[in-house]
Amino acid sequence: MFDQITLSNGLRVIGERLDHVRSVSVGLWLDAGSQYEIPPEAGISHFLEHMAFKGTARRTARQIAEEMDAVGGQLNAFTSKECTCFYAKVVDENLPLAIDVLSDLVTAPKFDPVELEKEKGVVIEEIAMAEDSPEDVVHELIMLSHFGDQPVARPILGSEERVSAFTREDLHAYWHNMYAPEHAVLALAGHYDWQEVIALAEKHLLAWRGGARPRRDTQTHSVPVTRLAREKDTEQMNLCLGFPGVAIGDKRSYEFSLVNSVLGGSMSSRLFQKIREESGLAYSIYSYPNSYTDCGLLTVYAATRPDSLAQVAEMTLREVRALAEKGMTQGEFEMARQQLRAGYILGQESTSARMNAAGRRLLLLNKTRSEEEVIAAIDGMTFEAANDMAKALLSAEPSVALVGKGARKALEGLEV
Repeated sequence: MFDQITLSNGLRVIGERLDHVRSVSVGLWLDAGSQYEIPPEAGISHFLEHMAFKGTARRTARQIAEEMDAVGGQLNAFTSKECTCFYAKVVDENLPLAIDVLSDLVTAPKFDPVELEKEKGVVIEEIAMAEDSPEDVVHELIMLSHFGDQPVARPILGSEERVSAFTREDLHAYWHNMYAPEHAVLALAGHYDWQEVIALAEKHLLAWRGGARPRRDTQTHSVPVTRLAREKDTEQMNLCLGFPGVAIGDKRSYEFSLVNSVLGGSMSSRLFQKIREESGLAYSIYSYPNSYTDCGLLTVYAATRPDSLAQVAEMTLREVRALAEKGMTQGEFEMARQQLRAGYILGQESTSARMNAAGRRLLLLNKTRSEEEVIAAIDGMTFEAANDMAKALLSAEPSVALVGKGARKALEGLEV
């Protein structure tokens, strides 16, 4: 069960106490992500996350690093489409320091002009690194192919042009408007005293105030799927096919994950066995699900030689259509369900995984879900419902993204 409280400033605090561990993972979650940026702000959520570590009102960048390293703690952050999370993992006795540092990062970033210009270079290098990876590029491209020019499809990192143009005033305005306690969650999992957690939250976060702003409307609409190509001087062709998915919180989310597992989400999956193991046409072939608050996407990825591209695409689509039309076998269903069940249970041994699940779900859905509820939902899936999901998702026309040397010409002749 979860400990839970809402402070008077609107900050939600949630904890899952685990008596058998000595660590505690804690995260400050904010609903500030790339999906909520307007075009001139593209990449600012991620850039702000970087800048928070470059100094606060009370700490320099070096002090932030050294204080956590001095106690052997872990400190980091990430930005996604729909949220930003600053998180730490420490021995339980160092929880006060972790909450202090995380609160400092979120509520008092300094945005030093000198550090800002230096960090622009760091983020631009990160963008360049992603651009040098054709696998990263094709995964970005399939989002644009499937969702069109909607917020969910825009890159989290932004562009070199936009990052180069950010000013201290831009960052401060975005931070003031988007970093607000009523749109945030403090989540913990591990060994802690709940009354101490409340006292620490009140000490460091009760005075926090943010701009009073409504959540930006980012409703994702269905659009006609497209086929996009990017030229890259690579040895392989990188192919993605995109199919409809389900949103976070959808009651069919476990069936969605199960269909992915059967199709390409495991070593025993149809795509891995048929295209890699039996045919030897690709080293990397897999599928994965993405779920957001109002939409989802099931992506199939393959990397292969240019002269094998047409065959790999044809075989991939054949397996997709067979699963949609004929369904999975009872054996495939049972194996995939056990994979999901075991994967979830094994993940529960990590305080970080528990904190992430609780914080993200409370932030985005304002709901909690216990371990017992998750296992019951997985165990309660039926063979018929799983096959209905496969048919509903995989019968659709796929969006297509292709990256590689001669990709535009290759895409024209691709029968997908």
